This record gives sequence, C-alpha cells and structure tokens, in this order.
Amino acid sequence: MGSQTCTALQKQALLWFVIAASQCVSVLGCGPHYEYAIEDFCLGKFRLDMQELDQRHWCNWEDTVELYEELTNCTYLVALKMDCFWPNRLVDEFFIRVHRHYFHDCSLTGRLPMDPPNRILGPFIVVPILVTLLMTALVVWRSKRSEGIV
Repeated sequence: MGSQTCTALQKQALLWFVIAASQCVSVLGCGPHYEYAIEDFCLGKFRLDMQELDQRHWCNWEDTVELYEELTNCTYLVALKMDCFWPNRLVDEFFIRVHRHYFHDCSLTGRLPMDPPNRILGPFIVVPILVTLLMTALVVWRSKRSEGIV
C-alpha cells in the first residue's frame, strides 16, 4: 500500500510539474509561431529600411531611431495580436540578433570611434620625439663639457 501511495504521489507531482511547465511556456512567449511572425513581418520591413539607409549611418542614432522604434512597435503589436506577453525571451533574443547584425560596430554613444585629425594628432606625436632628442643632445653635450673638470 505504501508503494502505491508513493507512485500515486509521484504521478500527481509529475502532472503538476507538466501543468506548471506548460504555464511557464505560455508566460515566456508564444513559441515558434510568434518568432516566425516577427522574423517575417517586422524584420523584413526593418531590413528593407536599413538597406535604404547608407551603412555608414547605421551607428547614427538620429538616423536609425525611427526605424528601431517601428521595429519595436511591430514586435509589440504582433505579440498583442497573437495573445503573447511582451517583452518575452523570444523578443530579447530577436533584438540581440538584430544588434549583432546591424549595430555590432557601434560604440555606446552611437558614434563610431575614430582618430582625431592629423593637425591635432601630429603635435602629440612630434613634440615627445623632439623633447627626447633634445634631452639626449643636452646630456651628451653636458657630459663632453664636464670631461675636462675632475
């Protein structure tokens, strides 16, 4: 009798686990149907819009903010139509893929890091070289001058 009760409790626990897991899946998102919908509908339009924009402007937030907002709103509206929670894990993974493809070279400020112009960078390179040469010449000159004094 004890083993039958234990087996019944195990079955009941397993049933509750399956029910809880299915509820968690619905809380996390709708699954592959939602993912396909945002890939086809939202990302398709975003790709076309980004292709129209010169690739040099992808990191300029002022040029891409409207396109990015449209993409975000699209994922939200598709989630509403499909009775999904938003945001969810699938949306997070979707935007990570978008960022890896379109914004991987962008800095946190939204501008590409670049060297300053040569007229500014040049003095920072030339002055230390000249100071080093001048100090070396001064040491050599001073050491030759003091050779006669003992």
